[in-house]
Parts: sequence; C-alpha cells; structure tokens
Amino acid sequence: MLYLVRMDVHLPHDMPAPQADEIKAREKEYSQGLQRQGKWQQLHRVVGEYANYSVFDVDSHDELHAILSGLPLFPYMTMQVTALAHHPSSIR
Repeated sequence: MLYLVRMDVHLPHDMPAPQADEIKAREKEYSQGLQRQGKWQQLHRVVGEYANYSVFDVDSHDELHAILSGLPLFPYMTMQVTALAHHPSSIR
C-alpha cells in the first residue's frame, strides 16, 4: 500500500540546541533504516519550510501508523496522510 505523507516539524523555539541535535540524529538514523528496508521509498524536502513529502510502501494502515509514531520527531510534527492508488494513465 502506497501513502503520501506530508510532515511539518514544529520544534519549540526554546528547545536547547543539543537536545534538538540529538533528536534530529535519531530521526536520521531511523528514517535511513526504513529507506534501506524499502518502506520509506521517497523523501523530498519542501523548499523554504521545515517540512517534507514522503512516499511509504507498507503492508497496512497499522504498519504506517507504527512507523510514523515511532519517528523521534513525531511529538513535534503535524502530518497529512494520503492513500495512493494506481492511476490508469500511468505507464509505470
């Protein structure tokens, strides 16, 4: 099952830099592991924002929920999830 997810990060302005850096390092490690597994297929930055669009290929809604809620930055994010289906005009 394919999903398009927009993630917007809202770190508190008063969060100490070392704490923010540690969370971001854990986020990078977690996300790269999922990319290597093929679960997180695409990751694109939104220009000028602390946000991204990502494409996930998972087996179920529950798996996607577990992946997203496991993100170290999850407590500081808002997300918009869109389920994707094959378009009949697509050649892929």
